Amino acid sequence: MLDINKATRNPRRFEADPEGNLSDLSPWSPQHANRLADLEGLELTEEHWDVIFYLRERYRSKGNEDAGREVLRDLEGRYREYGGRPYLYELFPHGPVSQASQLAGLPLPLHTQDSSFGSTM
Repeated sequence: MLDINKATRNPRRFEADPEGNLSDLSPWSPQHANRLADLEGLELTEEHWDVIFYLRERYRSKGNEDAGREVLRDLEGRYREYGGRPYLYELFPHGPVSQASQLAGLPLPLHTQDSSFGSTM
């Protein structure tokens, strides 16, 4: 559990939230994403990277105001020609929004941690 007193005294101590999502975009790198993917038994392909970089660019332009469902709808529309939601879940079996956001080094969108959203597990 995040101790706010420790975080305020030493903000660099908590560069990720308890779920492993980086709190700042600056320390992220493709190597970091590859390490996380390896831990999850996922080999990142060009298709994975396209989604990851799209989410990072979306975050830069829109911030983190949208709820997880809105991000998923956006992803479904963008990748409709490849199969939409099934295609995205094939790439990111633990949830195209939650798993891809974590690999992209982004904070999770609002309501992504609801147990009824973002994962087939």
